[in-house]
Amino acid sequence: MATAEFGQAVHRWRDRVSPEAAGLPTGRHRRAPGLRREELALLAGISVDYVTRLEQGRASNPSIQVVEALARALRLSDTERAHLFRLAGLAPPGPDTVPAHITPSIQRLLDRLTGTPVVVLDATGTMLLANPPYAALMGDPSVWRGHQRNAVWRHFLGPCSRVRHSPESRGEFEAALVADLRAAADRYPADQRLGRLVTELRAHSDRFAALWDSGAVGRHESARKTIDHPRVGPLTLDCDVLTVAGSELRIMVYTAEPGTGDAERLALLTVLGTQELIG
Repeated sequence: MATAEFGQAVHRWRDRVSPEAAGLPTGRHRRAPGLRREELALLAGISVDYVTRLEQGRASNPSIQVVEALARALRLSDTERAHLFRLAGLAPPGPDTVPAHITPSIQRLLDRLTGTPVVVLDATGTMLLANPPYAALMGDPSVWRGHQRNAVWRHFLGPCSRVRHSPESRGEFEAALVADLRAAADRYPADQRLGRLVTELRAHSDRFAALWDSGAVGRHESARKTIDHPRVGPLTLDCDVLTVAGSELRIMVYTAEPGTGDAERLALLTVLGTQELIG
């Protein structure tokens, strides 16, 4: 890894991105037009200390996930992203790996949904991006690492979700999760991270293994979900899954019918959650 060059590139591109372009408030008395280290760390979901050590050349061998997160937060073009991977001593993800790149144009679209819970997943159900309203609704995902960021792993091996399920809806949801993961494994058989995920799930979840071996079929549909939130109580929201043309990215958007109690609670939750994240 070209440690010094990697840090210099991150610093240079950080100086290029304005807070407005990243969907952040500008504030006052800024010394430079670009992002602060704290802001880049927030956008990339890594610690400020790690960003500092990377830029100063005191940290080496960042993971694929970290480089991908930095490229996304810095709004890099495809060419710049590939260059950052090479500076990290990594091969840029190729056609044999699950796509995880959020283009700057899609990022700008997401930046405009400031009051709406939104999460972006790849074809395996691994979280690539979650905005502050989503964190307020579902719990802060910034502490999740590795397989914890995968929706299938969290459902079968992680803590209980805030989403309420009936026995019927749980069965349908699990079948859809497993079917989606199987389809991704069929399309990307050389993706080692995906292979390790399936192996771990089969080894530690009897329910997942049974569904996988049975060839369960299903698909995610737009649905109404009830989320039991510990602070504002239950919210019943519409959950729509949008796909990006030419990409396997999935954008999940949670909305409430205007004028309802659910809309009021979602608005309150978004404000409270944003204040907590900023404070």
